[in-house]
Amino acid sequence: MTRRRTSELGQKQGRASAFWGLNLALALALAGVPGVTALDNGLALTPTMGWLHWERFTCNVDCVEDPQNCISEQLFMQMAELMVSEGWKDAGYEYVCIDDCWLADERDENGRLVADPKRFPNGIHHLANFVHSKGLKLGIYQDVGNYTCAGYPGSFGYYDIDAKTFADWGVDLLKFDGCYANDFESLVEGYKYMSFALNQTGRSILYSCEWPLYSRPFQEPNYTEIRQYCNHWRNYDDIFDSWSSVKNILSWTASKQENLVPAAGPGGWNDPDMLVIGNFGLSWDQQVTQMALWAIMAAPLFMSNDLRHISPQSKALLQNKDVIAINQDPLGQQGYRLRKEDDFEVWERPLSDLAWAVAVLNHKELGGPRNYALSTNVLGKGLGCAPACNITQILPVKKELGLYEWLSQFKVRVNPTGTVLLKLQPFK
Repeated sequence: MTRRRTSELGQKQGRASAFWGLNLALALALAGVPGVTALDNGLALTPTMGWLHWERFTCNVDCVEDPQNCISEQLFMQMAELMVSEGWKDAGYEYVCIDDCWLADERDENGRLVADPKRFPNGIHHLANFVHSKGLKLGIYQDVGNYTCAGYPGSFGYYDIDAKTFADWGVDLLKFDGCYANDFESLVEGYKYMSFALNQTGRSILYSCEWPLYSRPFQEPNYTEIRQYCNHWRNYDDIFDSWSSVKNILSWTASKQENLVPAAGPGGWNDPDMLVIGNFGLSWDQQVTQMALWAIMAAPLFMSNDLRHISPQSKALLQNKDVIAINQDPLGQQGYRLRKEDDFEVWERPLSDLAWAVAVLNHKELGGPRNYALSTNVLGKGLGCAPACNITQILPVKKELGLYEWLSQFKVRVNPTGTVLLKLQPFK
């Protein structure tokens, strides 16, 4: 996110550090109490699905010149209504999430966060009640540091009161960013402590943190530790509405997959950031690629688009039941890049009932569609088609490819920057 440092940065550090020392001691004491744990919410047993405002609407706070697109109560109520009326809720998208720039410039006299009174005239509790009335859940944003990335009041020194405030409001998800932390130690301890604080409210609040993204410049993240505190976690830079951004995320994820893949599973997921399908920067084939690979990576599916203005084609892709079923597969294992050759990549993911998902990505940006030959004995760790399997193409269009025996070979035809997504099911 765009960051703006204010002249007040660090002025409260001494008081907040003393406050933090007391609360860290309390947190460590709670860790030894039976029945009190950091992450004990039973949430995100499959990757979270919802809508998040940031990539499409950023920090637009000008409700005078741009009332339809500013960060306001109206925007989130409209999205909640559409998520029900246009089938998004039925497809599995259940969280309506507020990102940065919802806040007033100052806390109230009791130290509690306040929504901007002009843009959220009825407050967050009212908005949460509205979202809940639609059968949906509300997510909100804060930061582990002194300020949010856009310069609004952060949570450092206020972890307990902020957690309680969110619970009192009826919030269901917290996205916890990492700008303006005082140092590496306070960053890590802050992420841990907020997990304790949320759990202590007694309300089930899904915890989405950016701990590994901000800690990596100091040391490699310990994912065993991180998933003890967070339901999902960001690892890499913010996504942009561009093919280069999607490519960079996929390349980085593949380069780190030895550490990332084992960390993912029910209750905790690697988050490669938002789906930008339905916006401006991706071609149709590139939209197919993002949807297919986010399913393979068992990624949280947070759309960041304008549901009021989305093409039927993009809507159908985002609501594709077969792709969502791969993403939400109850086995809960993240997929990985199997091979890279001749500007093709092959990714695979183990699924329940001995099935496998396979994605073939064509990185060429010159020329037309190309064929890629696959041997069945290399897929699914050699077991995907042993002794035989039915292969179904899921994307870009669904069709049955037929029955293939082990040691068989078949071809797929893939458009430039596009992906063919397949499902292999054992023959019975």
